[in-house]
Amino acid sequence: MSAVEATDLDDAELISRSRDDPEQFAELFDRHARQIHRYAARRLGTQAADDIVAETFLTAFRRRDSYDPAHKLARPWLYGIATTLIARHRRDEERFLRALERTGIDPLPAPMADEVVERVAAQGQERRLAGALARLSKKERDVLLLIAWADLSYEEAAQALGIPVGTVRSRLHRARRTIRTTMGEGSRWTS
Repeated sequence: MSAVEATDLDDAELISRSRDDPEQFAELFDRHARQIHRYAARRLGTQAADDIVAETFLTAFRRRDSYDPAHKLARPWLYGIATTLIARHRRDEERFLRALERTGIDPLPAPMADEVVERVAAQGQERRLAGALARLSKKERDVLLLIAWADLSYEEAAQALGIPVGTVRSRLHRARRTIRTTMGEGSRWTS
């Protein structure tokens, strides 16, 4: 199969074909590694994110035989694996958020152009947000960040975490209430 044909397959088909041809799994990495890295970097910093991405895809590759092909998009599955791995680094994440709260230094480098002005204005908000995130329970933080930073739907977050959609909604509600208390009603995190 050519690389062009592999790009036409959905994630479930790629995973299925990777059982006989492990190189097919590389396309899954190409599709999702950047997003998983960005999510992990926002939670733990860039250095730890490299390890999280590598571990996520290694774990996914090893577990590919148990992947449910009814889920055409593997993104929630991959975020679920990454979130589990991040949980092992929870203390690091909390230290990272508290450091961000103190210093205001964002873990991801941004382009210099238009974002510089926006970032300077938002720096005070980032510090308060980091403190609020550090105060959330692990479960609430996982739900909030999967939805806010990974841009997963409620259903995808539920799939990623292996919990009912109703639980996602209630954890998100509690997380938003905590953020609202810290950040104020006008925050984009509370809507």
